[in-house]
Amino acid sequence: MKSQEKQKVFVAMSGGVDSSVGAALLKKSGDFDVVGVYMKCWSALDQCSVERDAEDARAVAEKLEIPFYIFDFEREYRERVFDVMAREYAQGRTPNPDVFCNSEIKFGVFLEKCLALGADFIATGHYVKKKDTTLFQANDKNKDQSYFLWRLNQEQLKFLSKQS
Repeated sequence: MKSQEKQKVFVAMSGGVDSSVGAALLKKSGDFDVVGVYMKCWSALDQCSVERDAEDARAVAEKLEIPFYIFDFEREYRERVFDVMAREYAQGRTPNPDVFCNSEIKFGVFLEKCLALGADFIATGHYVKKKDTTLFQANDKNKDQSYFLWRLNQEQLKFLSKQS
């Protein structure tokens, strides 16, 4: 970790409210250098939606005055999430693609790339409670998203910002 500088946190910004509020709270805390990132994971069916979401995320980053990047993970998403899901469906199982996306993309290739670019932490906008490297259900059980992160391991969780 950096001792004299602020710690750097890369925020996965979808263009939606949760990740935008997460980025705003991290910026407001003053404890972090915040970097916004939109992950392009799928565009084959609806390129307009992807572009709109990316522009929404970019607009929030501009409002917050934080750097903003777009990472293209379409190939990784197809291989690690979509193809796995299709194979599981073919075998009569019904996997949750969001669970695979979190472990393979957000806390897989996204985390790796952010660390390579100097991140100390990442934030995703998931609504959970975290203590050290353990996740708990969020205070508001109606908004809890801990289920989507059940496949994460301790190594991945240590890079999750407390304000994710």
